[in-house]
Amino acid sequence: MITRMRRTVSFGLAAAVTRASAAALRAAAPGGRGRWERKNHAGRTVGLYAGPASAAATALAAGRVHPAAGLAVLAAGACGAYDDVAGAGDPRRGFRAHLWALRDGDVTSGAVKLFGISGAALVAGAVLKERPLDKVLAGVVIAGTAHFVNLVDVRPGRAAGAVLALGAPGLLRKGSGELSAVAMGAAAAVLPDDLGERTMIGDTGAHALGAALGAAIVAGNRRAGLLAHAAALVAAAAYGEKVSEVARSPAFG
Repeated sequence: MITRMRRTVSFGLAAAVTRASAAALRAAAPGGRGRWERKNHAGRTVGLYAGPASAAATALAAGRVHPAAGLAVLAAGACGAYDDVAGAGDPRRGFRAHLWALRDGDVTSGAVKLFGISGAALVAGAVLKERPLDKVLAGVVIAGTAHFVNLVDVRPGRAAGAVLALGAPGLLRKGSGELSAVAMGAAAAVLPDDLGERTMIGDTGAHALGAALGAAIVAGNRRAGLLAHAAALVAAAAYGEKVSEVARSPAFG
């Protein structure tokens, strides 16, 4: 009963703070409304308020469960926000493109995001697990899940829907329930407006939600589970990289 209540509180806190933060940002629009609006894939004007709102709420609620998880979520959201702002209009996609640019002395927002999220994930993994290999695997899972959720954020509601679907089994696992509830609460709060194409969560929200989901996976799994998730996430990242390369090819389309 106590465990169920904690999960309910975590879900409700993340959802309520996300909604309240998004409403406050929408009302204030710091820097002017133009800074908070973008054109989506269909050419509709959407607001970006849900991204920072969901990231802040998820970091707060996850930190309440475990400070290391809150740190990972906060770092993922901050790196995603930097990419949303500094990387707007950058045609480069995929890890390889950003690493090649880094080799040439060009520090892209994508590279900052890659190393920033990975570093924070490894720190969080080192705190959440005890054995050296488990610490590394935990870092891979947290960073990989953050990347995966952002990878599927190609249409309205995809990222938030993925978090809800993938987080649901974690509600039933020992150790992962509260963090799963946090990720799901924030995702549920943004999903209606995301599906309605009134807002988009961007890299800010997608990476933050993904990091929270990754931390939940880490909290609820031992080495075998961590290995399985890490392998699946690496495979998904490799597939995403291949798709990015095809999309950049002159022959594409």
